[in-house]
Amino acid sequence: MTASETVIDFGKLIAPAFYPVHRDILKGGHTYYDLYGGRGGLKSSFISLEIVLGMMKDPLSNAVIFRKYGVTLRESVFEQMLWAIDELGVSHLWESNVSPMQCIYRPTGQKIIFRGLDKAKKTKSIKVSHGYFKYLWFEELDEFQGPEEIRTVQQSVLRGGSKFVVFKSFNPPITNANWANQYVNEPRSDSYRHKSCYLDAPPEWLGQQFLDDAEHLKETNPKAYEHEYLGIPVGLGTSIFEFLEIREITDKEVGRMDRLYAGVDWGWYPDPYAFILDHYNPREEKIYLIDEKRRQKTANKDTAKWILDNHAKDLHAMPYGTICDSAEPKSIADYKDLGVWNARAAHKPPGSVEYGMKWLQCRTIVIDPKRTPHALKEITEYEYERDKDGNVMSGYPDHDNHFVDALRYSLSPVFLRRMSQA
Repeated sequence: MTASETVIDFGKLIAPAFYPVHRDILKGGHTYYDLYGGRGGLKSSFISLEIVLGMMKDPLSNAVIFRKYGVTLRESVFEQMLWAIDELGVSHLWESNVSPMQCIYRPTGQKIIFRGLDKAKKTKSIKVSHGYFKYLWFEELDEFQGPEEIRTVQQSVLRGGSKFVVFKSFNPPITNANWANQYVNEPRSDSYRHKSCYLDAPPEWLGQQFLDDAEHLKETNPKAYEHEYLGIPVGLGTSIFEFLEIREITDKEVGRMDRLYAGVDWGWYPDPYAFILDHYNPREEKIYLIDEKRRQKTANKDTAKWILDNHAKDLHAMPYGTICDSAEPKSIADYKDLGVWNARAAHKPPGSVEYGMKWLQCRTIVIDPKRTPHALKEITEYEYERDKDGNVMSGYPDHDNHFVDALRYSLSPVFLRRMSQA
C-alpha cells in the first residue's frame, strides 16, 4: 500500500478544540503555532499527528524536533512520534532508529530527526539529502534558555523552502515572569496561539483515573490544580499584581468608557518615559489599560505631540487631565505650554505610594497585549524581592516600574479621595 492509497480520517484523531488550528495549517495561515496549556490538553498528540500527516502529503518536507536535553528525547517526543505513526495506521510505511534517533518515511526517504539542544549553534550541521525542514518542533519550550536561543535554531534550520510550520509547545511555568509565558503574550501576526487543557479533551481519551486525580487536586489544592491542569501561571506568592485579565479589549468596549485617566512617568535613558491611558469601572472593580507610549531619549515636545495627535478626542472624557510625576516640574510646565490639556503634578501625601499600590492590587487589571505590550510585560514581571535567605521582603521595588507608577499617578484622584476618608 502506498501513501496515496492510505485513507486517514484525521478528524477522528484530533480533539475538536484543535480543528481551527488544523484548518489554519492547511491553508498556510501562519508560520508559528504556539500551543500551551495544562496537563491532558493534547498538545503533543496534535502536533505529532500533524507532522506525520503533513510529511506524507508533501514529499519535499522533513522535520526536526528539539528538546533542551538530549537524554529526554527517547521517552518523550520519539515515543510520541511512534504513537502518531501507529495511530494514523501507517506503521508499515515508516521505519525508526534509535542511533541515530530518527524516523524515515520509506516511500521517499523523508526524515524526522530528533536533537537535544545543548548548544544552539550546533544546529548548523543538521542537513537532509532530500527536500528541506518544513516542520520544526520545540517541545517543553520553557526549558530552553530564551528567545535568543530559539531564534538561533530557526535561523539555521528554516532554509531552502517556501513554507514552514514551527510548533512550540509547553505547560506554562508557574510565574508570569518566565520568558515562555511572556512570549505567548507578545502580539505577532505570524503566530497562531492556542491554549488547551484537559477540559478540551474527550473524557474517554483521558480515562477516569486522570479525571479523578484532577478533581482530587482541585478539592485539596485549588492553586496547584489551576497551574497543573488548567495551565494558569498562578505565581509563587511574590507577584505584586495577582488579579490580571489578559485579553483583547475591543474598540466597542472602549467606546462605552465614559471616563478616562492618563498618567506620565518621566524618563530619558536608561529609564524610559512612560504614558498610560486607562479606564476604571468601580462597579466591576476593574481597571482597563487602553493605550501606552514608551520612549527613550525623546524630547517633551515629541511625546506631547504624540498625546495630542492620538488622544485629543479623549480630552472630554478625562476629568483630571494628564497627571505626571511631580519630580520634574519643568517637564510639566513644558506639557502645559505645548497644549497637553490640564497637565498637572501628581499629589503625593505621606503614605500615598503604599496606599495607591494596595488599591491597585485589590482591583482586576485588564490588559490587552496589542494595546499595551510594555505595560503588560512590566506588570506581570513586577514581584516582591527576597532577602539573602530567600524570605519575601515587604515594600515595593523601586525599579522597572515606570508604567506601574504612571498608572498609579493616573488613578491617584480616585484612590486619594478614599484615602482621605479612611
